[in-house]
Amino acid sequence: MTAATNDGAATAAPATPTLAEATRVWLKIGLLSFGGPAGQIALMHKELVEDRRWIGERRFLHALNYCMLLPGPEAQQLATYIGWLMHRTLGGLIAGLLFILPGALVMWGLALLYVLYRHVPLVDAVFFGVKAAVLAIVVEAGLRISKRALKNRAMVAIAIAAFLALFLLKAPFPLVIFGAGIIGWLGNRWAPALFGGGGHIGKDGAPEFKGVVDLMFERGELSHAEPSIGKALRVLAIWLPLWLGPVALLWVLLGGGNVFTQIGGFFSAMAVVTFGGAYAVLAYVAQAAVETYGWLVAGEMVDGLGLAETTPGPLILVLQFTGFLAAWRGHGGLDPLVAGSLGGLLTVWVTFAPCFLWIFLGAPYIEALRGNKALSAALTAITAAVVGVIANLALWFGLHVLFRMVQTVVVGPLAPDLPVLASLDWRAAVLAALAMVALLRFKFGMIPVLAGCAAAGVILVRFTA
Repeated sequence: MTAATNDGAATAAPATPTLAEATRVWLKIGLLSFGGPAGQIALMHKELVEDRRWIGERRFLHALNYCMLLPGPEAQQLATYIGWLMHRTLGGLIAGLLFILPGALVMWGLALLYVLYRHVPLVDAVFFGVKAAVLAIVVEAGLRISKRALKNRAMVAIAIAAFLALFLLKAPFPLVIFGAGIIGWLGNRWAPALFGGGGHIGKDGAPEFKGVVDLMFERGELSHAEPSIGKALRVLAIWLPLWLGPVALLWVLLGGGNVFTQIGGFFSAMAVVTFGGAYAVLAYVAQAAVETYGWLVAGEMVDGLGLAETTPGPLILVLQFTGFLAAWRGHGGLDPLVAGSLGGLLTVWVTFAPCFLWIFLGAPYIEALRGNKALSAALTAITAAVVGVIANLALWFGLHVLFRMVQTVVVGPLAPDLPVLASLDWRAAVLAALAMVALLRFKFGMIPVLAGCAAAGVILVRFTA
């Protein structure tokens, strides 16, 4: 059998990979998945669509569009989805786990090093520079997403409203996302021209060839992808207890005030509302972890994001760092390093277990979702709100990176965080400005910018102390 490429030439159809062959490729992707979701999705496209033709262009984009509708890291869910298509549940588990495990192991090691050597002057100087780079990276991410999301005045208005609700009113992040989705759903009925697109990524002239999955469909080998109530109930019966069972057990054994119970409950809730990826939810997580629970201080949250930027896998692994520090500080009699490791492991579990649930439960129904214009419009509005959320994150980080003192000013219902201008750290401001120039003007990669700022931080701290 042959397959046509985009130039009309006939080529041999790709062979169906064995599970072992697929596992090696998923491990390669997991080890090389630096650069956030955009870079990770591009890597998967090259490996799975262009180089191996395991999945066709249109089906790849269709799977990506579905993953964009879900809370959680879309790149990890896309890997799970494609692995599930080719090799059923086991294939999905292998693909999804190998996307997470390398980064989670690296983050665990970095968290251990962080708490052991954080106050060594050299390490402290490195993180001083990393904080400035992280601020520039968040700003660059916001600008990149805004170009795609803010296509008209309605989307700009939603983004501004989301920013003001978070910055001035301290509105809960889930409420902002839910409100944006309702606006998009209503907008589809009142002004569909303004709310079309749903954030879906398309590409004119996409190469028309049959990938492995398309050939499997033709041969009737995708029966596991057919939706049924029985399959859905079985998925719920397995994955809901796997996800929430440990959280309930901790509540019964340790009580609601224990740090492990708090970690399990809080990050389980985050797993349901993390639309828009790590950047979108991080400001809310940071404020809750710093101000509500007291797990860590603002500067440590920025350090965690810097560490997550340097590891493979989903950027949302920054939550593992947060859970590690939370349990390390509230160890309750356990060895602090053991408690921190368990807290990080619990965070990873309750963050990613629901990702498998969303795929195994919902993927068979994606054809029904594909043409749903109301759902597409809701995603469009949520994507616009994410721009405002990231702007709030950038401002929150900027205040805590550039100024030594920040205060909350309450005026009626408004409660913005404002800097004490006299506490400006000129060294951090210079480093952040240079990092932004490197990223935005000269298009340097994320890792070189982080490394350069870390080295510059050491020099600045050494000669200005």
